[in-house]
Amino acid sequence: MTTYDTVLFDSDGVLVTPPPAETQATATRDAFAAMGVDDVDSGVIDELVAGVSPDRVRELCGRYDLEPDRFWTTWEDHDERSQFEQFRAGRRDCYDDLEAIDAIAQPCGVVSNNHHSTIEFVLEHFDLEPWFDRYYGRPKTLESLSLQKPNTHYLERALADFEATNALYIGDSEHDVTAAHDAGMDSAFVRRPHTADVSLAVEPTYDVDGLLEVASIVAE
Repeated sequence: MTTYDTVLFDSDGVLVTPPPAETQATATRDAFAAMGVDDVDSGVIDELVAGVSPDRVRELCGRYDLEPDRFWTTWEDHDERSQFEQFRAGRRDCYDDLEAIDAIAQPCGVVSNNHHSTIEFVLEHFDLEPWFDRYYGRPKTLESLSLQKPNTHYLERALADFEATNALYIGDSEHDVTAAHDAGMDSAFVRRPHTADVSLAVEPTYDVDGLLEVASIVAE
């Protein structure tokens, strides 16, 4: 029997519904427009929405004679604003099984690739703060992209802060599973509607249908 002393959660796709790709695409076009570029190749938009490295952002900015750090700060601001608008309008919501977290006795935290300030907003907006002792997200900087999962940077910070010796990470992507295992943690892959038919190249410790199963696992 495995006994966990800490339980860590991803946010988007685990606690709250993920941002729609079309919303992120609109925010990306708006960011380019704010920088004076109105005609952007759709492939560039799709690539930025899917996720890119700092070096790739610099290459893409070079096509439009944009200063990369300034563009990225603009992009992050537009992306975050679009997320806030989606939550406030009720077009993004939390999942209906979050009450299961209330039954978890171990300290809990959030580790996300999203902005740190966005995670703060989510926890406040949905009154989730009582369930989580700490939360970790990216600063809105270009260089922070290199620290996204599957990089273990923020998971390792969480493990150190919680003084965890045996933690479980709950995510909804292959990157989440990889990062957890690389950080020496067990993983739980959550099957939400957007991941119901996903096949993984790495095997999670647990493959679960929701957070009720997670609560049962950590209670054992």
